[in-house]
Amino acid sequence: MKRTATCLAAIGAGLMALSAVASAQDYPTRPIRMIIPFPPGGSNDVVGRMVATKLGDKIGKQVIVDNRAGAGGVVGTEVAIASPADGYTLLVISLAHAVNPWLYKLKYDSLKSITPIALVGAGPNVLAVNPALPVKSVKELLDYAKANPGRLNMAHAGVGSFQHLGSSLFLFMTKLDIVQVPFKGGGPAMIDVIAGHSQVTMGSLVQTTPHLKSGKLRALGVGSLKRVGILPELPPIAEAGVPGYEAMNWWGIVGPAGLPPAIVNKVRADVEAVQDTAELKAAFEREGAEITKMGPADFGKFIGVELGKWEKVVKEANIKAE
Repeated sequence: MKRTATCLAAIGAGLMALSAVASAQDYPTRPIRMIIPFPPGGSNDVVGRMVATKLGDKIGKQVIVDNRAGAGGVVGTEVAIASPADGYTLLVISLAHAVNPWLYKLKYDSLKSITPIALVGAGPNVLAVNPALPVKSVKELLDYAKANPGRLNMAHAGVGSFQHLGSSLFLFMTKLDIVQVPFKGGGPAMIDVIAGHSQVTMGSLVQTTPHLKSGKLRALGVGSLKRVGILPELPPIAEAGVPGYEAMNWWGIVGPAGLPPAIVNKVRADVEAVQDTAELKAAFEREGAEITKMGPADFGKFIGVELGKWEKVVKEANIKAE
């Protein structure tokens, strides 16, 4: 009887595996929900929507963007990981995912509660100011802020966001007295600087580029260690007055824990096919970001490295959740 039970269990496992493969071959048979855990207007939303549109074209099914903002991405992540692991709910994560464990008491594990699928791209932040501010370089901003302590406001997208981290690192390294002003998302923060209520921002190049081109914002430097093709005249912040400064955001696609490998591989293949399209490459380049390919295993290791890196930044800069 024991041998019979073992055989039945093996047969059951085999049938389940075959069922999963068959399911992957048919997948998807209905629209897919892509949760973006931030409001419209920020880099996560910009990148997520670009990928969702192209992915929908590729698979022949609609990929519906679902913005679930709150707590620096925690709210949307909770919704995603609580969803069935069937491939019909995907989540866009970014650098914030590697920061939140050091800011909040999470109900989930940042590695064990997800299934990494693919890294999509990466891009630096950019130091930008309202054009009315009488500074045209990083050094001039440093001098102005030192001469006017506490008089400048630096808007960011909320605690734990890429804007917040990049800003905090900048202020920690420069020891400047600039007031950080949190908003619910990168879009509202950018609008506040454009309106002149805040004077400085350090948003991603993805979300800032359109406002630089329109003249609504003035760029002073980028957070990468090299110049970017879209703004070749803009120096790295590290070269322009803050040695060693570097802030790069990244975006990737994950699913809930337990997503079947066959589904993971299917989604990964479709995402990589989308990454290879001239349209998406051009869209990323226009926004100052780069397509970056990384499969499930390597992406999981990458997330682990990022968790360690940003734990140090959060503690050294004394960033606290509000």
